[in-house]
Amino acid sequence: MQEKRVILAVFVAALVVFMACAGTVLAQDEDDAPAPGGSLTVGKVIKDGGPIGWVIIVVSIVSLSLIIEHFVSIRRDKLAPPEIVDQMHELFDQENYQEAIELCEAEPNIFTNVVGAALHRMTGGFEAMEAAIGEVGEEESVKLHQKISYLSLIGTIAPMLGLFGTVSGMILAFTIIAEKKGAADPGDLAVGISQALVTTFLGLFVAIPTMVFFFYFRNKVVMLVLEIGALTGELFDKFRPTD
Repeated sequence: MQEKRVILAVFVAALVVFMACAGTVLAQDEDDAPAPGGSLTVGKVIKDGGPIGWVIIVVSIVSLSLIIEHFVSIRRDKLAPPEIVDQMHELFDQENYQEAIELCEAEPNIFTNVVGAALHRMTGGFEAMEAAIGEVGEEESVKLHQKISYLSLIGTIAPMLGLFGTVSGMILAFTIIAEKKGAADPGDLAVGISQALVTTFLGLFVAIPTMVFFFYFRNKVVMLVLEIGALTGELFDKFRPTD
C-alpha cells in the first residue's frame, strides 16, 4: 500500500510539472517567429506529435514514475533492513522464536516474510522450514519481477505507438495527395510527415531508456533475491540435522 502511494504521488507530481510546462508552450502565439535555424523545440514536438504524441508523452511520465519508485523501493535496506537482520540474529541466538515471529509480522518485507513462513513450520522440522523458505522466496521473487515488468511493457509499447503515429501520419499525407489529385504542395504534406517522424522519435525516446532501466532493475532484483536467500539460509543453518 505504501509503495502504491509513493508511485501515485510521483506520477501526480510529474504529471503536474509536465502539464504546467506544456500549458506554457501551447499558450504561445502560433504566429511567433520560429526558432533560429529551424531548430526543434519542445513546443513543436508536442504540437506535431498530435494525439498519439500526447499518449506517448503520458506513457513516458508513467515510465519515469515507475523508475523513481523502483529506485526508492528496490533497495537492500528496504527489502532486508540491516537492523531487522541483526535483531533477527539476536533472537535466533537467544532461541526466542516467538518474538522473532512477532517481529516478522510487525516489520513486513521480503526477508521477514520468508523467515516468518519458515518459523511457522518449525514443528515440521528442517525439511518443512527449508520448503517454506523455497516457496515463499520464489513467491516474493516473482512479485518483484512482476513489479518491474511494467517497464518492459512500456518499453515494448512505446515504439509501437510511435509506429502507429508514423502510419497515421503517412495516411494523412497520402490522403492529402489524393484530394489534391497528385498536385499537393509540399506544405500540405508537412503536417502528416511531421507527425510520422515526431511520433517515431518520441516512441524511441521513451523506449530506449525505459528498457535500459528495466534490465538494470531486473539484474538488481536477481542479486537482492540471492543475497536475501543467503541471509535466510544462514539463520536456519542451526536447524540443519547433522549426521
